[in-house]
Amino acid sequence: MSQQSRLMEDVSNAVFTVSTPPDVELYSPSKYPFAQALSRRRLLLLFSEYAGAVDQKMWGILRQRGIDGGGLSLRRTRSALVSARSYAAGSKEMTVRDALNSAIDEEMSADPKVFVMGEEVGQYQGAYKITKGLLEKYGPERVYDTPITEAGFTGIGVGAAYAGLKPVVEFMTFNFSMQAIDHIINSAAKSNYMSAGQINVPIVFRGPNGAAAGVGAQHSQCYAAWYASVPGLKVLAPYSAEDARGLLKAAIRDPDPVVFLENELLYGESFPISEEALDSSFCLPIGKAKIEREGKDVTIVTFSKMVGFALKAAEKLAEEGISAEVINLRSIRPLDRETINASVRKTSRLVTVEEGFPQHGVCAEICASVVEESFSYLDAPVERIAGADVPMPYAANLERLALPQMRNSPKMKKPLRERKKKASEVRKERGLNGETSGSVDRQTEKKLGESRSRHGARRGGKSRTAPSRRSRAAGVRSQLYPSRRPRYTGDKSHRKKSATGTSFISSSSS
Repeated sequence: MSQQSRLMEDVSNAVFTVSTPPDVELYSPSKYPFAQALSRRRLLLLFSEYAGAVDQKMWGILRQRGIDGGGLSLRRTRSALVSARSYAAGSKEMTVRDALNSAIDEEMSADPKVFVMGEEVGQYQGAYKITKGLLEKYGPERVYDTPITEAGFTGIGVGAAYAGLKPVVEFMTFNFSMQAIDHIINSAAKSNYMSAGQINVPIVFRGPNGAAAGVGAQHSQCYAAWYASVPGLKVLAPYSAEDARGLLKAAIRDPDPVVFLENELLYGESFPISEEALDSSFCLPIGKAKIEREGKDVTIVTFSKMVGFALKAAEKLAEEGISAEVINLRSIRPLDRETINASVRKTSRLVTVEEGFPQHGVCAEICASVVEESFSYLDAPVERIAGADVPMPYAANLERLALPQMRNSPKMKKPLRERKKKASEVRKERGLNGETSGSVDRQTEKKLGESRSRHGARRGGKSRTAPSRRSRAAGVRSQLYPSRRPRYTGDKSHRKKSATGTSFISSSSS
């Protein structure tokens, strides 16, 4: 038997840890001592030497053994990140990766001005294979591999947009966009306004955003709030395959610069997609949110990967008889305030969810909008669920602690425990009589007087007459913050009026 034949037989009996297709899983390695005895290095050398002659026949043998039941079980496996979900009915399924790829492909086919540029988007077909097949189809004139210099190729992209082209600029991760933020914030976002509408900058900045899995603090930040605070930019964050396909096509067609924030963990996840969404003319409107699940008890507003978290939480709440409405923002800027406020006015409760930092976040803006426009409809204070206010840890256990998890879902039930009260009840509870914002009602004055009497009796019948620094500060606080419950701070009967003329405690309460 020749060396090549012997190798082929040994290879067919081995379970390889290298060069195995990602969707094939091989079992029973203990049955094949050859794989244990042969070092990984030696195995790679043998593969390299005989790859051409062995590869096809080897996989033929492996497949045949799987079919015949000879000890090798071959089956397609799903990613561990993909969990069973229930979505709206769709005739087909598509991964987010394929949805993004098809959207770029169709727009490049329809408009010769559209081109793609970025690191490894051509020959390597993208760091996450989003641009797979585009170089072969459109050539290097429209699929540009750039050097590792975000500031350089982003500036080139903005200049091309000035000239009327439609570049799609890919960042390996949006954390690297910090190297080019001047071009995005100052050149792309402001040019239309500064030129009185004479210059349009039709450019798309896209790439993975937010936390992935063990990529560390410098590769895990969410930039939704960063870019959404800039006038002149549009910021989109898709969740499903339909979102990714429809929003990216809309972004490429838009005359203004668009920041397109994807999530690395969603690339390989499959979602049902309708025939309508597969049509080449399909396009989602920018600035319009989607109600993923209808409900009547509480509104949950979120975006990107956290939509999946919110849907799971809604299922858990449904088991307890709580009907939660889940809103997928899709568009961070412009923000669909109308849909959010309409939902809050229906449910009277709001919970917001995001994986970014809690301070100055997207959800903080949503809460402010609801307080400004729908405050009187709220039965309870709004609740915010966000990532921890720390740089993202690298360790897996700490990373989980820094991101919203299902253990946070009890916070979603907190607004449901609150009882709506009339304004008069709230004012009475807080010690306000409604006449002046800084005064307290007679009932509260009486209680404070009784408290002072008891306090004086415990101290031997001596009550203080001279106010302390603390009691003076408390008086100022009650004037500045009339909604706070007044606290006993000593006898103020000698002080009938404050500097502004507002009565704190009248002499009748002594």
